[in-house]
Amino acid sequence: MITLDISRHPCFNATAKGHCGRVHLPVAKECNIKCNYCNRKYDCVNESRPGISSAILGPEQAVQYLQNVLRKLPNITVAGIAGPGDAFANPEKTLETLSLVRQHFPSMLLCLATNGLNVEPYVPALAALQVSHVTITVNAVDPDIGAKIYRWVRDGKVVYRGRKGAELLLKRQMSAIVALKSAGITVKVNTVVIPGINDQHVCEVAARVAELGADIQNCMIMHPNAGTPFEDIPEPSHEDMKIIRFQAEKMIPQMKHCARCRADAVGLLDQDCSEEFRDELVSCAGKFQSAPSDKPYVAVATLEGVLVNLHLGHAHEFHVWGKTDSGFQLIEKRPAPEPGLGAERWTRLAEVLHDCRAVLVENVGDTPRAVLSEHNIIPVEMTGLIEMGLEAVYNGSNLSAFKARRKNKGCSRSACGDGTGCG
Repeated sequence: MITLDISRHPCFNATAKGHCGRVHLPVAKECNIKCNYCNRKYDCVNESRPGISSAILGPEQAVQYLQNVLRKLPNITVAGIAGPGDAFANPEKTLETLSLVRQHFPSMLLCLATNGLNVEPYVPALAALQVSHVTITVNAVDPDIGAKIYRWVRDGKVVYRGRKGAELLLKRQMSAIVALKSAGITVKVNTVVIPGINDQHVCEVAARVAELGADIQNCMIMHPNAGTPFEDIPEPSHEDMKIIRFQAEKMIPQMKHCARCRADAVGLLDQDCSEEFRDELVSCAGKFQSAPSDKPYVAVATLEGVLVNLHLGHAHEFHVWGKTDSGFQLIEKRPAPEPGLGAERWTRLAEVLHDCRAVLVENVGDTPRAVLSEHNIIPVEMTGLIEMGLEAVYNGSNLSAFKARRKNKGCSRSACGDGTGCG
């Protein structure tokens, strides 16, 4: 096990923020709770706040992106996962990313941020990977207050609302802090300060997490986001935040240099370069990753067998292609499940395409995309020659050059993916 210099983490050591940089690897798209102040937008170029990213990376793409960043910014000392969802809503992707980064960059500090709902079972794995810092967002230690902050909490396939959801989240968070500290991991607690909701409760949070061994607290100003239940609540004033931090500091050290980073932040805390690296991030996200050996084929939604030109839900059959020594070859044609089955249609389609690593389509709705992705079948939106798409998938090229543009074609985007025909 290598010796890591944890003093090089700029978020936990204010003296390092001027010369040590960090990069956030946005691999955690999904989230398992819904906060009333959160509106996650994946490509909002004009905002700099948690919960947004210009692209979502897979584990291998994240390593490639990190390599490219380090060529230009060799002072990056920390690689972290901070969303745009939660790192343990899809723990396999998070752990694979951390493992690959540790393998390729042994001296890199690893950290992550989470709501704490599902992190405890993975603490031994984090310790084995020498993850040195974990941040847990704890906004309340009173379930009645928590119920005002969280719309719902999803544990596996069960969704809890109101006080039950807040109770479950709090229990898991407290237990996670203890487990992380027992594993020797530095724990920071983020507390989003929401006027009229928990601003008079922050010191109780500070006292409770301090008792459990948390190392530092970061009281964050809530950013009012349009389209959320808290959109009309104003940000707490800087004077109010100064008083809150002063009081909380009597119980636990306070972080006072937080930059409220994006999920794809890169560079120094005071000199974020995410806009400069946006094209690089999007480019890496467009490169197809290697697939399991049991998925040798690629399915295609096509009218005539030459172009990718059908929406997923409009395809009555899928052309299945493979790669041979002599080039790409059409293996067979497989019928699509009939419309009218709701979300079950996409589960059946995943069974039909079980040995396909990807499906090339002109367009795809959110529901089928999620179902197919869960079965390790990646929907690739594009237009153009089938062979262009096959070349990109099999050789890891970038698909963004011929990605399909969104088209209405008589249906609303919100209706797509319901299993009744529109893909």
